[in-house]
Amino acid sequence: MLCRESQKRNLPFFFLLTSRTCLYSSSSLFRRRLSFFFLPARPSCQEELRELREQPIDPQAEQEIIDSIEEVYFSNDSFDMVQHELEKLPPELNLQELEEYRDKLKRQQAAVSKKVADLILEKQPSYVKELERVTALQTNLQLAAVICTNARRQLSVAKEGFTGASLGLLANQRRRQLLTGLLKSLRTIKTLQRTDVRLSEMLEEEDYPGAIQLCLECQKAASTFKHYSCISELNSKLQDTLEQIEEQLDVALSKTCKHFDVSHYTKVQLAYSLLGKTQTAMDQLHMHFTQAIHNTVFQVVLGYVELCAGNADTKFQKMQYKDLCTHITLDSYIPCLTDLCKALWEVMLSYHRTMQWHEEQDKQETTSTPGRSSTSDEVLVDRSYVKKKLEHGLTRIWQDVQLKVKAYILGTDMSNFKYDDFIVVLDVISRLMQVGEEFCSSKSEVLQESIKRQSVNYFKNYHRARLEELRMFLENETWELCPVKSNFNIAQLHEFKFMGQCRSPSVSPSRQTVSSGSPAQEELSLFQQYVQEGNPFEMHIEHKEEETEDVLASNGYESDELEKSVYQDYDSDSDVPEELKQDYVDEQTGDVPLKSASRETIRSKKKSDYNLNKTNAPILTNTTLNVIRLVGKYMQMMNILKPIAFDVIHCVSQLFDYYLYAVYTFFGRNDMYESSGLGLISSRLRTTLNRIQESLIDMSAGVHGPTEDRKEKVPSPHLSQLVVLTNSGTLYGLAQRVVATESLVFLAEQFESLQSHLDTMMPAAKKPFLQQFYSQTVSTASELRKPIYWIVAAKAIDYEQMLLMMAGVKWDIREIMSQHNVYVDVLLKEFEQFNKRLGDVSRHVRIPLPVSNVLWEHCIRLANRTLVEGYANVKKCSNEGRALMQLDFQQFLMKLEKLTDLRPIPDKEFVETYIKAYYLTENDMEQFIKNHREYSMKQLANLVNVCLGSHINKKARQKLLAAIDDIDRPKR
Repeated sequence: MLCRESQKRNLPFFFLLTSRTCLYSSSSLFRRRLSFFFLPARPSCQEELRELREQPIDPQAEQEIIDSIEEVYFSNDSFDMVQHELEKLPPELNLQELEEYRDKLKRQQAAVSKKVADLILEKQPSYVKELERVTALQTNLQLAAVICTNARRQLSVAKEGFTGASLGLLANQRRRQLLTGLLKSLRTIKTLQRTDVRLSEMLEEEDYPGAIQLCLECQKAASTFKHYSCISELNSKLQDTLEQIEEQLDVALSKTCKHFDVSHYTKVQLAYSLLGKTQTAMDQLHMHFTQAIHNTVFQVVLGYVELCAGNADTKFQKMQYKDLCTHITLDSYIPCLTDLCKALWEVMLSYHRTMQWHEEQDKQETTSTPGRSSTSDEVLVDRSYVKKKLEHGLTRIWQDVQLKVKAYILGTDMSNFKYDDFIVVLDVISRLMQVGEEFCSSKSEVLQESIKRQSVNYFKNYHRARLEELRMFLENETWELCPVKSNFNIAQLHEFKFMGQCRSPSVSPSRQTVSSGSPAQEELSLFQQYVQEGNPFEMHIEHKEEETEDVLASNGYESDELEKSVYQDYDSDSDVPEELKQDYVDEQTGDVPLKSASRETIRSKKKSDYNLNKTNAPILTNTTLNVIRLVGKYMQMMNILKPIAFDVIHCVSQLFDYYLYAVYTFFGRNDMYESSGLGLISSRLRTTLNRIQESLIDMSAGVHGPTEDRKEKVPSPHLSQLVVLTNSGTLYGLAQRVVATESLVFLAEQFESLQSHLDTMMPAAKKPFLQQFYSQTVSTASELRKPIYWIVAAKAIDYEQMLLMMAGVKWDIREIMSQHNVYVDVLLKEFEQFNKRLGDVSRHVRIPLPVSNVLWEHCIRLANRTLVEGYANVKKCSNEGRALMQLDFQQFLMKLEKLTDLRPIPDKEFVETYIKAYYLTENDMEQFIKNHREYSMKQLANLVNVCLGSHINKKARQKLLAAIDDIDRPKR
């Protein structure tokens, strides 16, 4: 404090030290010390200093003296003043200067001393007061010492009288209690040491909740006694045991992925809840399901690969699953696929039952504590997590299943599979997709895409082979009748059995196992049907065990009982599917084709059919039956796999196109008769034939055309050399023509009955193709009758002979004749002979009413046109001659109507109108020429020259001939 004060008042430090000494000495002693310090050599200096100090000094002057003191004197105690002053002396000493400097120092010392003394006097009261306090403190300390001494003495007495006796007893009692607790702890420790054996027993019994409960209790007890050194080791051992239990619990959890057991899974879930790892358990479960799918499919495929490989030293176990699938042989492909789907079904069924277990558990917990909010937030979080995890796992697991099956499907080239085997593959995959739809409402895009790729590849090769096979059939076909029963329909063929099932075409065949006895009963899902036992992929074996097909008539004839029931069978068609009963209505023409066996047709056949074979069985060939079977197989493929429906239907249409084109090429192509002008081939039929030839027929035989184009086409078929169409005794192969044409018509009728079924399979965007196929192609099949039977009709009757005979008749007679000409009888004999030949042919092949009608129509048309041509060749004709023409024609019609039921007689008006034109006037003839362009230029010119020649002048004749020429000019 003095230092701070000295600095505040600008006092040198050494003077301040001198001032401290003055606090404990009188002023005289203080003065002596100062004089001794500064002026040790001159005693008289003290007096001088006192005089200087006692002289009155102005405070301001005094402060100036103090300020003149060097700064170094205000430094710390280590400062050596003497040394400092000595070092300041000049080399040459001057006494006067030294004395002056000494006087200066004296004045400074006097000012400082005075200042210090003033400060001491100023602080004197405070010092006295503090001294009094120190004296009082000393008195209190002496009193405290007396109190402490008395207290120690009294404590010593208490120790001897109380602690040694009473507290000693209490200490012994406490020690006894501690020892009792220790004994109890030791017994507990002993029990803990023996828990290992019990834990092992519980794990062997798969009592995981009990083992975990026991282990947790032991851990809790061990933590209580952790202060014992032996317990630390036990605690570590219990922790290892708990980890071991968790490992075994994880293994037990993985077992539920293949064979779900309710009691087993309940134990496992309870154990995980005791561990507080419900969410972890769910994560592990999904990981195990993923692993189970991989291990399952790998082991199944590996087993078949190793079995088929025999002793081959190939390291199959080290292969990737995708590579392993490429080693499956064709023989083992279907069994392996079936076992693969069975194994995957078990995994998905286990997952499905796992979800059911959790749903039931949640319901039980909810109903057992209604209205209570005691469920902790943690439990609610666990429930929510498990539910979401299971729902998300559905899609994930099904995706894994799809990828595994996809790798298996694409690992083998199925293009060389047998059809039945490929259908089984499609059926299995279709059933698997149904499982996926019920499992997680998935459309199975991965499976659909993979099986579609294989199906398109397979179907292209299959269809190409079938077209070549069909060409071979057609080229070796002798067009003999295939004897089938009178009540034959395509539903009786194995290939169309699937249409008799009461189910949608999009549903897998496995669904037909559900009993249809109770229509109101809700259909069970696969998971409900096979939840306890069985497997939906064991069904396809039963499909092969079908009843024997019975569609052929024995030796080509049926028994009398069948003959009697022919018409009853036609009337009773309850066994025919509704789809086969529906008539197809042409959307463009509105025409309804003839039914294959309607009541009206049956009644007419009784009277008019050339049916001497005691049966009205359909007319078809082995090739027709083969095409129908192919259509059934194609439809089976569509039924199972809709994504390729359009490709299949397109190929189905090609089968029909090729058959139609072959029949036309074999029996209907004849340029000479096609140019007759009778419209034997309609524009629609001609367009259809041109389209088939351009799109399907490979016309470049022996020519190297574009490979890709030729791949999609088939060479034009050739008629078998065994088929003779030039023999007049067989009516120029009429039997073969009837079989070929009517088998085509029968095939068209079967296609029409299938239209509604095909329409349901066809994608909406492609339905116009199907409609066009039916309206432009199928409906034209019956139109082939005209060109095919025209050839027979043109050759069956000698029309040239009739023209020659008519040329020898004299028509310019002057009397009306009552007897017709001989050529009419000859022509009628030709028709009688034709009728007899038809009867002979019908003994081998039934000639249906439409066929006989077409044949008679063609023959009558040709005869009538021959009559008109013969009348047009007349050079001279009188009115009586024209009456003779009418008589001849009426005789011909009268006799002809007895030979045929065809009404009206074709081209009757064509002849009558021509005969009546003889009586026309000049003006009427001109109008007749304009209105009747069906007659040829020669026939019209004959009317003008012969009939009107004697009644009109040359100018009028030239005018009428010019009008005829104008009509004929556009035809050129």
